[in-house]
Amino acid sequence: MSTDQIVIAGGGHAAAALCVGLAEAGQGGRVHLVSAENELPYQRPPLSKSFLKNADETVAPHKAAAWYAEQGIQVHLSDPVDSIDRKVGQVLLRSGTVLAYQHLVLATGTRARTLDALPPGLSNVHVLRDAEHARSLRTRLGETVAAGRRFTVLGGGFIGLELAASARQLGLEVTVLEVTPRLLGRSVSASLSEHVLAHHRSMGTEVQIGVRIEGFELQEDRLLSMQVNGNRVAVDELLLGIGAVPETRLAADCGLAVDNGIVVDACMRTSDPAVLAIGDCAAFPTTGGARIRLESVQNANDQARTAAATLLGRDEPYRSLPWFWSEQGPMRLQMAGLLPTSQETIRRAGASASSFTLFHLHEGRLLCAESVNAPLDHMMSRKLIEAGGLVNAASLADPSVPLKSMLA
Repeated sequence: MSTDQIVIAGGGHAAAALCVGLAEAGQGGRVHLVSAENELPYQRPPLSKSFLKNADETVAPHKAAAWYAEQGIQVHLSDPVDSIDRKVGQVLLRSGTVLAYQHLVLATGTRARTLDALPPGLSNVHVLRDAEHARSLRTRLGETVAAGRRFTVLGGGFIGLELAASARQLGLEVTVLEVTPRLLGRSVSASLSEHVLAHHRSMGTEVQIGVRIEGFELQEDRLLSMQVNGNRVAVDELLLGIGAVPETRLAADCGLAVDNGIVVDACMRTSDPAVLAIGDCAAFPTTGGARIRLESVQNANDQARTAAATLLGRDEPYRSLPWFWSEQGPMRLQMAGLLPTSQETIRRAGASASSFTLFHLHEGRLLCAESVNAPLDHMMSRKLIEAGGLVNAASLADPSVPLKSMLA
């Protein structure tokens, strides 16, 4: 049994990007990619958008099966890691296969958060984390449109709102229920949250915020209704869009440090230097000393590059600027940087009535930008922040002053 192998546990964006990085370095022959899913790593953002709206759209793999074979990467599908033995450097797969490793990379991602009050397997209650979920949901949305039934989304985060917009574009009557005082409360500024709320209501979506969910009525394998603010609300189809939980079981079971994710250093090493973690499951240190976890394609790709360098014997700490995006019907949100706790906010009008950018500064330094239908502003904002963020506030507010001119 070879002992110089690199085992990657997971089949998402981070795992796929790491495979590419190692293959480019000529190390593909050392790699085992181990995934719980029955398909090769694929593009996940379309699952809540175009995939749901087009019955003939298929999942798009990052790389074809032939590419993995050409690179010497051995792929294990529908056969996830069940346990890790760090003392001997081995993982046990569900099939009983044992793989030795010199390095193990945990790219286990997240799972959808659920409610204890709702038993698993209810036929009209859905989550969206993978292609299997998306296929099932697409079928049910088609049936719901045909029957004239209503689609309810519990949760006003990115996934819930993207799905609500897609369902609306399919012609469904849609209700979004959010228990906190505003949409996207943990992700965007209050100003942008207000714009997002107005956008969804303009699409014809019923959005209720600050609601109380007080109970559920079940019948056999269906959810019949919910108690919302003391009223019975019938449910045809329900999506749980209430966030995600990092997949840390494997790490915790083998004694690795876990704290809202698998704890890693800036080079993606866990508390065991032979084991790395990347992507949505990794809790990493920021330059300011805080430890955070990000769920985005950008973060997965950037951390995969850092992990590849670590595995190849180079320490190249993760210092990438976080950026995110979300499409909700005709509205495209793009965010660069992390929202500071105290801030001065400057609004810059865009090229059309539906576009603008919110710049968030702290002590005169640009730290975060939120753009709506303004991709050029987003790209330039990233460059400004990466250049140190020192800007002239008056120039930021003036759309006649090119952002490019503010770069030193």
